[in-house]
Amino acid sequence: MPEPQSATRLVLDQINALPHSNRALVICDVDEVILHLVSHLESYLKANDLVFLKHTYKFTGNIGHKEELTPLPGEEVRRHLIRFFDEESHRQQMVDGADTGLARIAETHEVILLTNLPGAHNKPIREKLLARMNIPYPVLTNSGPKGGAVAALSKGRPNPVIFIDDSPANHASVNASLPSASLVQFIADDRFRGSMEPAPHIDLLTGNWSETADFIAASIKDI
Repeated sequence: MPEPQSATRLVLDQINALPHSNRALVICDVDEVILHLVSHLESYLKANDLVFLKHTYKFTGNIGHKEELTPLPGEEVRRHLIRFFDEESHRQQMVDGADTGLARIAETHEVILLTNLPGAHNKPIREKLLARMNIPYPVLTNSGPKGGAVAALSKGRPNPVIFIDDSPANHASVNASLPSASLVQFIADDRFRGSMEPAPHIDLLTGNWSETADFIAASIKDI
């Protein structure tokens, strides 16, 4: 199990700049949760003669040349991901129902978006894209596992803080740093979600925003 983590200075500065609030909190990822990632990344990979080797939930070790079908080195995968976000992130499409699902959730919770997004120059691009989709919530950029950031955001908030993310590593990190959090693993792509065996700490595995909003509404009634 991962050790509890502290938030980085990068994300702490963004957290400290938020208006004070003691509302119940939902912290939500963006890629493959609010915005499609896998389908856009597949198009990018195809244009570069690359493919996912399997529909398993990782990138390093799972991207290779379409002819050789051998994994690219990790550093090369990272370079492609940075290039993808630089070139394609402004074209990402919304996951069906994300706008209305989040609007329902925002009636009872404060919604903060926490995204691992390479390149500071990409944050305003993402904010504008989401605003055009009627998704106007604060966007915080993080690097690495999210447990420290989620724990810092949760201070002074009523329990449970709800964390929505696609990544198993981020859920494990949050479970270590804030065990009281309620964890929703949202994976929009049916193939990648179908290959996922949820960890015991996952409260809901889904790719549906109506189901997510219903789950959060029910969690209020249970308190």
